[in-house]
Amino acid sequence: MTDLTSGSEARGILFFTLPMLLGNVFQQFYNMVDSIVVGNFLGKTALAAVGASFSVLFLMVALIMGVTMGTTVLVAQFFGARDSARIRATADTAFIFLFWAALAVTAVGYLTTGAILRMLAVPPEAMPQAVTYLHILFTGTIAAFGYNAVAAILRGLGDSRTPLYLLVFATLLNVVLDLLFVVVFSWGVAGAAWATVISQAASFAGAVLFLNRRNRFVRLSLSELRFDREIFGHSMRIGLPTGLQQTLVASGLMVLTRIVGGFGTDALAAYTAAGRLDSFAMMPAMNISQAMSTFTGQNIGAGRVERVRRGLRAGLIMSLVISGLTSLGVILFARPLMGLFNGDPEVVRIGEHYLLIVGIFYMVFSSMFVVNGVLRGAGEAMAPLLNTILALWVVRIPCALWFSSFAGTDGIWFSIPAGWVVGCAAAAIYYSGGRWKGRAVAVVRRPAAEEGGEA
Repeated sequence: MTDLTSGSEARGILFFTLPMLLGNVFQQFYNMVDSIVVGNFLGKTALAAVGASFSVLFLMVALIMGVTMGTTVLVAQFFGARDSARIRATADTAFIFLFWAALAVTAVGYLTTGAILRMLAVPPEAMPQAVTYLHILFTGTIAAFGYNAVAAILRGLGDSRTPLYLLVFATLLNVVLDLLFVVVFSWGVAGAAWATVISQAASFAGAVLFLNRRNRFVRLSLSELRFDREIFGHSMRIGLPTGLQQTLVASGLMVLTRIVGGFGTDALAAYTAAGRLDSFAMMPAMNISQAMSTFTGQNIGAGRVERVRRGLRAGLIMSLVISGLTSLGVILFARPLMGLFNGDPEVVRIGEHYLLIVGIFYMVFSSMFVVNGVLRGAGEAMAPLLNTILALWVVRIPCALWFSSFAGTDGIWFSIPAGWVVGCAAAAIYYSGGRWKGRAVAVVRRPAAEEGGEA
C-alpha cells in the first residue's frame, strides 16, 4: 500500500503511475493481439468485425465500470482518513453490486447484440463474425467485472503493482491462446474471443487469491459480504456520473463507428487498427489521470488541499512530456505501425491519415484527462460528465457528420481533436473555479498552520 499524503508529490505520482502504465500497456496489448492475429490470419473483414464488436462491448460495460471509479475514490479517501472499517464496507458493497450488474449486462448483451450491430451499419460480410465474437465475450463479463473491482480497490489503497502483475500474466496467456486457437486450431474470431475470456477469468482468480492471502484491508468471502446502503449512495454520487460519462463516450464511439462504417470495410478495418494504436498512445495520460484521482482522494481525505495543487502541476508536466514524445513517434512511424495489422494498401492509407491527424493533439488530450482526474478524486464527478457531453456530443459528433460530408474519413478524424480542444478548455475553467475542494466524503481537518506549512 502507498501513502500519497506525504513526501514529494511528483515522485509519489510517478511511482504510483508507472505500474498502472505498464499494466495498461499489457491491457492494450491484450486487445491488440486479437486485432493483429485476426487481421493477419483471418483478413480485413474479420478485423472490421472485431472493431465493430469493441464499440458494442464498450457500451454494455461502460456504465458499470465507470461506477467503479466511485469505489476507488471512496477507498482512497477512507485510506487517507485512516478508516479501515469503511474501506472494507466499500469493497463488500462494490463486489455485491458488480456481481448482479455483470449478470444483467450478460443477459442484455446476448439479447441485443444483433440489433445493435445492425444499427451500427456493420457491413453484411462482417456481421456473422461480429455476433459470434460478442456472444463469446459476454460469457466472461463476471470475471472482467470482478478483476476490475479488485483493481479499483487496490488503486484506492495505493497499490498499483498487483494489478500490473495480474495483467502481465493474463496478457501472456492471451497471446499463447490466441495463436493456439486461431492459428493452430483454426477457430476463427471465436478462438480470439475464447482466448480473451479465459485470460480474464485467470486474472480474476489471481486477484481473489491475492486479496485473501496478502491484503490486510479487504478479503473476498461470499459468506461475509455485507451491503452498506450509505456507502453505496456515496459511491453512486461519485461513480454514477463517471459511469454515465463512460456510457456517453461509448455511445459516441458507436456513432463514429456507424459514420465510419458508411465508408466501407476498408475504412472500418483502418479505424479498428488505428484505434488500437490510439489507445496505446493515450494510455500515459489515462494512467496519470487515475493516479491523480487516487492522489487527490487520499490528500483531500487527509485535509491536504495544497498538495493537490502541487500534484496537478507535477502530473501535467509528466503527461505533456510523455504525450509530446508519443505524438512524435506516431507521426514518424504511422505507416509501418498500421502495417502491423493488415497489409491492404487502402486500409494502411486510411489508418495512416488517422494517426497523422489525431496524433498531433495528444498533448491536448492528456491535459484534459489529468485535470479531470483531480476533479474525480475530489469527489466532483459531474464536471467531467458535463465536459464529455460538451466535447463529444456538442462538438465531435456534429463535426464528424459535417466534416465527413466534404472531407470523407479525414473529416471524421479531424472531429476528434476538435472535441479535445473544447473539453480541455472547459476542464481548466472548472478547476480554476475551486468548487471541487468541498466535495469530499471523508476528510480529516488539519490546522491551518500545518496546511499552510506545506505550501
